[in-house]
Amino acid sequence: MIRRKKNSVLLGIFLLSVSIWGCKNELDQIAQTSVTDQNFWKTPNDLALGCNYLYTFLPALAAVTDAAASGATPIPPYPVQDVYSDIGSVASGTLNEISDGSRSTAPAMSTEWTYYYRLIRAANNIIEKAAGVTGDASAINRYRGEARFFRAFAYFELTKRFGDVPLLVKTLTTDDPQLFGTRTARETIIDSVYADLDFSAKYCPQPDLLTTTSGNEYGRITRSAALAFKSRVGLFEGTRQKYTNMGTPAKHLQIALDASNTVITEGKHSLFSYAPRKDSSFFYLFQYAGETYTANKEVILARLYGQNITNSISPHSYGRGVIEQGALVATRAYMDMVLFKDGLPAGKSAFDSTAIQTSTLTEYRNRDPRLGMTIFRKGDYYGSSFTPYFIPTTAYRIKKYYIAADWVAGNSYVDFMVLRYGEVLLNYAEATFELNGSISDADLNKTVNALRNRATNNQSTLLPPLTNAFASANGLDMKTELRRERTVELAYEGFRYWDLIRWKTAETALPQALIGPKYFPKEYATGTAAPALQDGYVLYEAAAKRTFNISRDYLWPLPVNELGLNPNLGKNNPGW
Repeated sequence: MIRRKKNSVLLGIFLLSVSIWGCKNELDQIAQTSVTDQNFWKTPNDLALGCNYLYTFLPALAAVTDAAASGATPIPPYPVQDVYSDIGSVASGTLNEISDGSRSTAPAMSTEWTYYYRLIRAANNIIEKAAGVTGDASAINRYRGEARFFRAFAYFELTKRFGDVPLLVKTLTTDDPQLFGTRTARETIIDSVYADLDFSAKYCPQPDLLTTTSGNEYGRITRSAALAFKSRVGLFEGTRQKYTNMGTPAKHLQIALDASNTVITEGKHSLFSYAPRKDSSFFYLFQYAGETYTANKEVILARLYGQNITNSISPHSYGRGVIEQGALVATRAYMDMVLFKDGLPAGKSAFDSTAIQTSTLTEYRNRDPRLGMTIFRKGDYYGSSFTPYFIPTTAYRIKKYYIAADWVAGNSYVDFMVLRYGEVLLNYAEATFELNGSISDADLNKTVNALRNRATNNQSTLLPPLTNAFASANGLDMKTELRRERTVELAYEGFRYWDLIRWKTAETALPQALIGPKYFPKEYATGTAAPALQDGYVLYEAAAKRTFNISRDYLWPLPVNELGLNPNLGKNNPGW
């Protein structure tokens, strides 16, 4: 676990106070006997303490607010970003305006904008101060690599939302002309992201060294983390450019392929298998089982809960605050993607019982086992037996990261996997296909079929492997099947909306109605009002209320306040 000392709290407070608009004169007046930016940075250990602050910006299982964007919509818990997509919704209350296209004006402020630029400012500060630190050069470069990883992470999060944004690679004073600079071309930013990640991959240690040197440092940035994240960035940009007919998609897809292949061939990671219940390994991947690299080599980078920056307990309430209260529930779109045990989808499988469904349990039968390990079924334990009407809308409650033992306390300490090996395998498979228009059975076996084997406890009779011959014989489209596999494996981990954006399929997927399970009145509590229905299924939001503006909604609007502060940012994104 990352070890942090009291000074890191002081440093975190200091860095937090120095925003992009920070006042240099005030800093100069701080007494030199205090912990300040001028006198703190002396040894590699000081850099490590400084980097500890950056880890507080990792994607979380709690919502994120930012004081500089007071009143702006918080960044939701990372998995809840699936509520923007076709496979997620909310149980009740206000519908998500990104999902249904109801955003009509640019916001005054954006939590994402201020939050990620604050991270960039902090990372730049560490990178600059490292130049004046004396000591072990490899240690200094390691922490420079950590800071550059976080800078790359922040710029990717900004660019995938806003497109062109200002590229800042140094800290700024109030009289720096870059404060009023223009937006930098997206391609230039992504190239900068690659450069940062290359540096991080070169100087950050392999994951197995975190537990054999300098004590247990599980949770810090590794070479694997830099490469895995580089594969994510390359795949996003490569497919986005390919399906919008712009840029150099092959360049980015090759980067994604090379980075993911390096993670695979270096052999530091593997898919998690839970020895006491191998048939449920996928479920236990999101439980407390194996929250260290030595026990679970699938984890590449995790947001740690439990021991935090001050060695105090840092919990989250994702299980109760998000899952129980329905801030994220699944939809029929996800259910219909899950294959039957013969490896075929609804409409093709002999096991498809949709037409003769007799209860809410019927649709779970003869399916890819990951379905029952991702979504609650009637009768599953949920503090008590789960019943469909418990969620008033889609009735599909998420199992991932739900810890039954934590339900009573209301707090949980399970870590959030920011990067995991399963994603790397999917990145490799998709990049291969998108580059070549095909994928070999050998590559399918080491990626898609490895994930299927884990899900079925290596019993191939439960879910047949995906091969080119199988796809051809059953009229399956390989690209569709690779995307299906990605959605099923990574569902409710925060990927789906961004996948729709980069595939340029948001315009067809998001305007569809949000639908839940088939309605069986006898399964609802006596006196429960009948829900709205569409063709016998619970209807949460009709297609008539959902839209996607093709010329506008593939990018988010820049916050109006930022445009007012810096006229050189130019006009807002198209349509906003």
